[in-house]
Amino acid sequence: MSAVGRSPKVGAVVITMGNRPDELRALLDSVAKQDGDPVEVVVVGNGSPVPDVPEGVRTIELPENLGIPGGRNVGIEAFGPGGRDVDILLFLDDDGLLARHDTAELCRKAFAADPELGIISFRIADPETGQTQRRHVPRLRASDPMRSSRVTTFLGGANAVRSKVFADVGGLPDEFFYAHEETDLAWRALDAGWMIDYRSDMVLYHPATAPSRHAVYHRLVARNRVWLARRNLPAPLVPVYLGVWLLLTLARRPSRPALKAWFGGFREGWTAPCGPRRPMKWRTVWRLTRLGRPPVI
Repeated sequence: MSAVGRSPKVGAVVITMGNRPDELRALLDSVAKQDGDPVEVVVVGNGSPVPDVPEGVRTIELPENLGIPGGRNVGIEAFGPGGRDVDILLFLDDDGLLARHDTAELCRKAFAADPELGIISFRIADPETGQTQRRHVPRLRASDPMRSSRVTTFLGGANAVRSKVFADVGGLPDEFFYAHEETDLAWRALDAGWMIDYRSDMVLYHPATAPSRHAVYHRLVARNRVWLARRNLPAPLVPVYLGVWLLLTLARRPSRPALKAWFGGFREGWTAPCGPRRPMKWRTVWRLTRLGRPPVI
């Protein structure tokens, strides 16, 4: 928590491949317009040069693409070890746009009001239609995106994290590169006693897209799903969790190439190292269950 009598300091981490300079500038302008004390911003060029940014925005250019979690971890460390130089870190996609000027202030108030709150997941809305895709509501009962609630995971490119969470549980898993890194952090945070909120009034405009647009999507989703279970679940739940997701994947009837890539990733998840194993406590399993998403789905 921030010192008594001081407004919580807010920083923002944006990673970019350097290929969306206009969208990046619009995002940074929306951050600069936030009410309250200025938000300090770090833009990480993930294996690419950073386009021109406004004065005062710090930039880091990495010689290679470290993936989404790796790039964000570099951004976290730019605010001191574990981000400790600020109280709250925003993580924003470089083609997003904060829809309102009070988002940073809402984050300050939310964290100040709830000492157990560790992570806030924003609502993502299409800038043209205002609609929120079902997959962007981080809970099973996703039909009403306007309902705020406690949740068990969060959206990677539209969120706020209390920096003390990173001090408690570490950063995002570099090994994942892309997909499920948010859930890995969420499970570790919940296991440490933190809570996660989905807030429909904190909005990031972002064009509606399909995650499968990424060429390696199916392989990494499957591989990281196995890694997620191997790293975090009690041993009896690992085969249950992965068996459920195998059945769900088959029920969605992916194309033959997609299914081949998925099984290749699933196999890789068992054979490749995934980082340290720290199974969550059984009381965390019960907490996830009470929040509506037991860690078997």
